[in-house]
Amino acid sequence: MGNGDSRVRGLAARAGGWSARHRWAAVGIWVLFVVLAMGIGSAAGRVDVDEGDQLKGETHTAATIIDDAGIKEPAGETILIQSKDASVTSTDNEFRTAVSAVVKAVEGTGKVTDVTSPYDTRTISKDGRSALVQFDMRGDADTAGDRVEPVLKAVAGVQKDHGSLRIEEIGGASMAKQYKDAFGNDFKKAEYSAVPVAFGILLIAFGALVAALLPVALAMTAIIATMGLMGIVSHVQPMSDTANSVMLLVGLAVGVDYCLFYLRREREEREAGRDAGAALRIAAATSGRAIIVSGVTVCVAMAGMLFTGLAEFEAMGLASLMVVAVAMVGSVTVLPALLSLLGERVEKGRIPFLRRRGRRGNGESRFWTAVLKGVLAKPLVSVLVAAGALLAIAAPAVGMKTENLTLDQEFGNSLPIVGTYNRVNDAFPGGSEPAEVVVKAKDINSPEVKQALADFKAQAVSSGASLGPVDIKLHDAQNVAFVSVPLVGGSDQDKAAKSLEKLRDDVRPATLGKVDGVQAPITGQVAGSHDFNDQLLGSVVPVFAFVVVFAFLLMLLSFRSLTVAITSIVLNLLSVGAAYGILVAVFQHGWGASLVGAEGVGAIVTWLPLFLFVILFGLSMDYHVFVVSRIREARLRGRTTRDAIQHGVVTTAGVVTSAAIIMVAVFAIFGTLSMQSMKQMGVGLAAAVLIDATVIRGVLLPAVMALLGERNWYFPKWLHRLPDLTHDESPEEITSSVAGEGERVRV
Repeated sequence: MGNGDSRVRGLAARAGGWSARHRWAAVGIWVLFVVLAMGIGSAAGRVDVDEGDQLKGETHTAATIIDDAGIKEPAGETILIQSKDASVTSTDNEFRTAVSAVVKAVEGTGKVTDVTSPYDTRTISKDGRSALVQFDMRGDADTAGDRVEPVLKAVAGVQKDHGSLRIEEIGGASMAKQYKDAFGNDFKKAEYSAVPVAFGILLIAFGALVAALLPVALAMTAIIATMGLMGIVSHVQPMSDTANSVMLLVGLAVGVDYCLFYLRREREEREAGRDAGAALRIAAATSGRAIIVSGVTVCVAMAGMLFTGLAEFEAMGLASLMVVAVAMVGSVTVLPALLSLLGERVEKGRIPFLRRRGRRGNGESRFWTAVLKGVLAKPLVSVLVAAGALLAIAAPAVGMKTENLTLDQEFGNSLPIVGTYNRVNDAFPGGSEPAEVVVKAKDINSPEVKQALADFKAQAVSSGASLGPVDIKLHDAQNVAFVSVPLVGGSDQDKAAKSLEKLRDDVRPATLGKVDGVQAPITGQVAGSHDFNDQLLGSVVPVFAFVVVFAFLLMLLSFRSLTVAITSIVLNLLSVGAAYGILVAVFQHGWGASLVGAEGVGAIVTWLPLFLFVILFGLSMDYHVFVVSRIREARLRGRTTRDAIQHGVVTTAGVVTSAAIIMVAVFAIFGTLSMQSMKQMGVGLAAAVLIDATVIRGVLLPAVMALLGERNWYFPKWLHRLPDLTHDESPEEITSSVAGEGERVRV
């Protein structure tokens, strides 16, 4: 094809053509959209997910009762007073003096209320070595961490005067403060470092400053616009900080990827001798189409999170879906306009020592040409070796154990408060994370309700679910009572869950359940974890089915090939399985865990497998659509299937490798965080993307397609009535067709 008119058709081609002809209008519309989205979103404000709306079931019911009653639960704090050896016990004067000093010190701060002595509440351990002073922080519980510093200093002052005792504080406020001090900026640093890392890799990949800036600029404007849209949408679907972080990760990944696909193709066509206009039209019709197919597929995958029924997941799914859609639209509209405006100036800022290496004049990668030569020479051996290796890597996933990580699992020894948490749990099993029964009655002070509360308190201990003390706090005006029940099992999630089941299934029906009109949902940390697990497990099948079925249909309609659709799903599932296997091997079994600082975790955080599946299935489609589109384009131009595979893989290898390196580097940043859940997410995502871009796209995909030959394009006649979305596959008028069973492949 020369420099003459290259007739292009399809949405991506038309959008790119219009933008190239109306360059300033396209750029102006994009800038206006970003500014308006951010401005309106900021004015509207963001509504975050309410803790009571996070889950359904008893946890949600309890939160609803508390909210309807207008009760604002304060942040509860506990001070552990413990003898460092057996020489001092709670009956000794020194111990009593320390308790009195603690009570006086915290009351003196003016920041607390309802301070209780262990001698009044009987919160003294059986061996007499430990006691708990308990109190509530004044003011809003959500901001208590900002006001707890004077209390912590007061406690530290008492500790200095009593060297034989251990005096330390734990609770929602003190944990929030220590967490914020230690890791509050961790996420921000990770997020801020992701952009310069991506830019540095792009600079190496393109060797020119302007070319490297374009993908980052597109990704950042897409992220900024989506932040504004999140504020607007949050009034219908509440958002969260977690959703914001996930949106930033996904937005940076796809924004850079899409721009890379487009920009690399445009440069390749110009290097092949085509003028700027023709090169841009070809990029619009080919890479632009791949971006739309990939973007829609990723959006479908992200939409899978909406089926979980979990508010946090729904927020993450919707935020991710929006940023992908915005990045996709920007890539096929404003990017062609910018490239048309810049022309040859896209090569400005050339770095002399960053000359592109390893590529032939036709845009093919020398390294992947060598790899493909071996793969295509023995495709069956390549499939067996690569698939066997990935199945072996995935094997540990069969024994995956998921649970919500406890404080010591999440932070290890990196936080001093973890030691306090363990000491409280050892001395008072379940005391640091008690179950809370929220009792709602017509008259909380009626004789039958009071008797039921007393019976519940007694049976909670006699049943073995709790060792006590069980505390009851009445809110007479609201006819509500809070019953705090330390669970046997403490920080052991499995044992604590069994204690919770005893309360829910045995103790409650035999006591509170016998009083008409009484509601008594059981909530708390363990209950919330239990309810979360149940709801998440119940959503796994619908989410998996939705994502897989819709991804299959999109691939089927986009490539008009039953074979391509099936192999796409199988290869993506294999990639996800390998990621699961790595996670289990490292974080559950501890193989090589010390390399990532993950000793002693022993489980995968509950939400991660489903989250990884959705994210990875979506992101891996980026590469798959891009590579297969190039293979199909080459086949339609008259190459044999084998030559088309070779051409498609080696010409896309550079951009896929660059995009993968960026994603691996960004995700690996999160793998360096101290929180084990974030470390698991970062390692899992980085490993999966690396496997996907190398073993899957560089070995398995070409080997499988080589084995299938012309059957790659099989499309049964009974599927002919399905919509044809392949019409904008190529910028040229294609006259050749592919012989084979089923429909003739056409553009």
